[in-house]
Amino acid sequence: MRVLIACEYSGRVREAFRRLGHEAWSCDLLPSEDGSQFHIQGDCWDVIANEGWDLIVAHPPCTDLSVSGARWWPAKRADGSQHASVQFFLRFTQLTCPWAIENPIGLMSTLYRKPDQIIQPWQFGHSESKATCLWLNGLPSLTPTCIVPGRKVDGRERWDNQTDSGQNRLSPSPDRWKERSRTYQGIADAMAAQWSFALTSSNTDV
Repeated sequence: MRVLIACEYSGRVREAFRRLGHEAWSCDLLPSEDGSQFHIQGDCWDVIANEGWDLIVAHPPCTDLSVSGARWWPAKRADGSQHASVQFFLRFTQLTCPWAIENPIGLMSTLYRKPDQIIQPWQFGHSESKATCLWLNGLPSLTPTCIVPGRKVDGRERWDNQTDSGQNRLSPSPDRWKERSRTYQGIADAMAAQWSFALTSSNTDV
């Protein structure tokens, strides 16, 4: 399959698909962290318009949409940045090929529709918590591959990236958003294995 991972600079999802033999590319305004020749630095819409894709997995910017930044929403509405982010997200929903859109819990669950699935890294072999929404078109929900239990704190589960009170351990820094935006490897592997199997199997059946 020809697969595009839109708005990805880490290359994790791209490489998970390539390891399975697919022609996968990533695209982002930022250069790829792994220096891959299979990364296109530029506007993803130019890439989508000029190439035929069998699957697009999109990670649209969430800074203006995530509920964790809700206190800044009034300012973002006022300056137009939130509207621009909403429209960018919604463009992916108009694609005719199978697609998946990944974003944290936030505004799009109300403005667009509820996600098809909310996943956690601890369902895919990582001892971390990060609720991630998936909106899907022509794709099945992901099946957890390896459940990692958290530690018990006053009857509640906490994972390695959380303090006992449930706060994220990652210290504030200019690159904090990049650290938090990377797809966990276990999730990337599950996307590649399960979605490519679903699409290639359906094509074979036809």
